Amino acid sequence: MQKFSRLGRAGHGLAKRQFATITDAPLSRKVEMTNWEKGHYINYQKMSENLNIVRSRLNRPLTYAEKILYSHLDDPHGQEIERGSSYLKLRPDRVACQDATAQMAILQFMSAGMPSVATPSTVHCDHLIEAQVGGAKDLARANDINKEVYDFLSTSCAKYNIGFWRPGSGIIHQIIMENYAFPGGLMIGTDSHTPNAGGLGMAAIGVGGADAVDVMANLPWELKAPKVIGVKLTGSLSGWVSPKDIILKVAGILTVKGGTGAIVEYHGPGTEAISCTGMATICNMGAEIGATTSVFPFNDRMYDYLNATKRKDIGDFSREYAKELREDEGAEYDQLIEINLSELEPYINGPFTPDLATPISKFKDAVKANKWPEDLKVGLIGSCTNSSYEDMSRAASIAEDAMAHGIKAKALFTVTPGSEQIRATIERDGQLKTFEEFGGMVLANACGPCIGQWDRKDVKKGEPNSIISSYNRNFTGRNDANPATHSFVTSPDLVVALTIAGTLNFNPLTDTLKGADGKEFMLKPPTGDGLPANGYDPGQDTYQAPPADRSTVSVAVSPTSDRLQILEPFNAWDGKDALDLPILIKTQGKTTTDHISMAGPWLKYRGHLDNISNNMLIGAINADNGEANKIKNLLTGEYDAVPAVARDYKKNGIRWVVVGDWNYGEGSSREHAALEPRHLGGLAIITRSFARIHETNLKKQGMLPLTFSDPADYDKISPADKVDLLCTELAVGEPMTLRVHPADGGKTFDIKLSQTFNEGQIEWFKNGSALNTMAKKHAS
Repeated sequence: MQKFSRLGRAGHGLAKRQFATITDAPLSRKVEMTNWEKGHYINYQKMSENLNIVRSRLNRPLTYAEKILYSHLDDPHGQEIERGSSYLKLRPDRVACQDATAQMAILQFMSAGMPSVATPSTVHCDHLIEAQVGGAKDLARANDINKEVYDFLSTSCAKYNIGFWRPGSGIIHQIIMENYAFPGGLMIGTDSHTPNAGGLGMAAIGVGGADAVDVMANLPWELKAPKVIGVKLTGSLSGWVSPKDIILKVAGILTVKGGTGAIVEYHGPGTEAISCTGMATICNMGAEIGATTSVFPFNDRMYDYLNATKRKDIGDFSREYAKELREDEGAEYDQLIEINLSELEPYINGPFTPDLATPISKFKDAVKANKWPEDLKVGLIGSCTNSSYEDMSRAASIAEDAMAHGIKAKALFTVTPGSEQIRATIERDGQLKTFEEFGGMVLANACGPCIGQWDRKDVKKGEPNSIISSYNRNFTGRNDANPATHSFVTSPDLVVALTIAGTLNFNPLTDTLKGADGKEFMLKPPTGDGLPANGYDPGQDTYQAPPADRSTVSVAVSPTSDRLQILEPFNAWDGKDALDLPILIKTQGKTTTDHISMAGPWLKYRGHLDNISNNMLIGAINADNGEANKIKNLLTGEYDAVPAVARDYKKNGIRWVVVGDWNYGEGSSREHAALEPRHLGGLAIITRSFARIHETNLKKQGMLPLTFSDPADYDKISPADKVDLLCTELAVGEPMTLRVHPADGGKTFDIKLSQTFNEGQIEWFKNGSALNTMAKKHAS
C-alpha cells in the first residue's frame, strides 16, 4: 500500500527506538572526523548550540534534514529561514572531489591565491579508468594514459593540504562511506551522487567545482533552503526485494524532476531493518529524481557499520547526540509518501530514463508492448550505487545456486567493486572467485561503464540491444555511447538472475530455469550478510596524506599540455543591455549535462577548458531540424557544429543565448556544462525550467540562467530570431525582459523571464563570475 499526501507529520503513534546512550556525556569531547586526518573533530556541541538558537526562533518540530542544515548555519541568529525560499549560508564539515571534476575545482582554487584549503578536503581518482579487459590491466593503462593529470592532482593535493586517494582506491562515494561520512554531518561533493553518504545519516550534497572552491576558501556555502519530502517506511524487506527497489519505486512516483529543490527524508519503523549500505544505495540514487540530497535517521545499523569500519568512537559519540539525529515528534513534511516494504516487489526501471518504473510482475508485458530487445546482451553489477559487501554476497549466492545446477551466465557479466576494501574482502571471502567461475569479468575499482568509461566490443554502434545494471543512471548512450542500447536499472539480485536467463523475459519469483541435467528449477531468493563476519580487509594502501612540510611542493602543470590549462578570469559585465543576440541553438526535449558536455572520451579534457569546449551541446537536439550538432550560423547562413558556430560568433565579438526545454541541465553535477558556454561567449540560457545544480553552476560562471515566466513562450521563439536581453533589469525577485525580433520580419514582441538571483549572485554576474568576486574581496 502506498499513500501520498502534500503535508505529513512524522512520529504519530510510532514506538521510538531506544538507543543505549550516555546522557551526561559531554558533547564537547574531541572525536576525530576520520582515521585519516588529525585535528579535524566532529563538532556536535556547536551543532547542538546552533539548533537551540534556531528552535527558539522557529518554535516548531524540525525534520532531520532541517536539523542537519540549521545546525551548520553560518549565522543561526540572523539567518532567514523559510523552506523553499530562503538562501541559507552554511558551513559544511567536508569537501570531496572526484578526479574528473577536481581538476577544474583545484585550478579555480589556485587562482584564488590561498596557501591551503580551509575545510577538510579529499580528491578521489575513479572517473578516468576505462573498462576494457579487466581490473589490473585497465588500471595500469589508466595510470599510463592519465599520468599528467594524476601528477597534477597528486602535487596540488600535497601543496594545498588535501587528502589524495590514488587510482585503484575505489569510487569516491564508497571511500567517503567507508572513511569520512558521519551522522549529522554536512558535506559537499563535486559529483551528483554525493548523497550516497545519507546512508550514514549525513547530508551530503552534489555541487559544482565553484561551490567546492568557496568552501575550500573558507567562504560560507549558499543553498536555497530545500523543501522536505518525507518517505515513511513500514514493514520489512524479504525474498527478492532489496533496498534498491525502494528508490526505484520512489523514482517512479516522483519522476526525474519531482525531488528538485527538496531533500528526501526517510523515516518510520521500516528504516530499522535496512542495512547501512542499503540506505546508502537509496540515497545515492535520489540524485535521479533531482533531490538536493536524501537522508536516513541514525540507527543501530549505522552504528554497526561505523564499528565494522573502525570508527566505533564516532558511533559512540553519535549515540550521545542521537536525539538530534532523527526527526522531531510531529515534524511536518511538504509532501509525504508511505511505502509498506512488506508489500513492495522488485522493480526494473528504464530504458533511457531512470524513472520509468516497472514492477517485475508487469515487466514481461512491458517488454512486449514496447518492443524492447528481449535478448539480454550484458549484465553489470557494482558501481557506487550497489557494490557493498551485502550486494556482492547476495549476488554471489544467486550465481552459486545457478552453478550448483550446472549453468552459468548466459549474457556477458561484469563486476565493479566499489572500493579496494570491498574488492580485497570479497576476494578473501570467496565471492570474487564465484563471479569469475560464473563467467564474470572483474573490472577496476572505479566508475567504469556506469559513466561511459567502457570500451564495449560486443555490439556495433546503432545496433538495438538490451543491457541491465545495478547502476543509478541510464540516459541514452550513457553507458556505451550507443543510442540504440536499451539500458535498464535494477538490483544486483535481478541483474544476476536475468544474466543467467539471458533474456528480459524472466521473472525469478515465478519462472523456472533448466539445469544441466535437463530438469527445471527455480532460483532460491538471495542471501547475504550486511557486514563481513571476519571484518573488512583493507587491501592495498592507496592513500596519500599531505606532507608535513608543504612549502617545497610545486604543482605540475605543463604550459604545452592539451589536458591541463591554467584559467584566465572571465570578463566583467559591461553594465549595458545586450542587443541583437543570435540564438545559438534552441534545444528540444531532454538536455542533460551529458548532452551539454559529454563524458566518455571527453573526460580527459576536464582540466583544459578550451579543448573540452569542443564538446559543448553536441548532444543537444536542435528544435529547428531535429538533429544533434547541426545548427545554422547566422553570419554565414551555413550549417555547422555547435562549438564551431559559437567560436565564430565569439571571434566576431558577438554574445549569444541558448533556448532550452524543461529541466535543462539534469544529470551529473559537472560544471563544465556551465564553463563551456561562458568560455565560448554565451550570455544567457533561457529555459522552461532548470535542474538545481546546473542553475547554480551557470550563476557561478557569470551567466544568466533565466526561465520563461509563461513556459508556453518557449514555442513563440524561432531559432533564427534575434533577441535583446535587458540585463539592466536584473534585480532580486524582479522579472527581466526578452525582446524578440522575428526572423520572418514579423512584429517585435516582449517575453517576460523569471530568475532566482539573490544580491550576492547578482554580484557574481556583475563581476564576471563568483571566482572574480572572491579574488576582488581578497584583493581589497
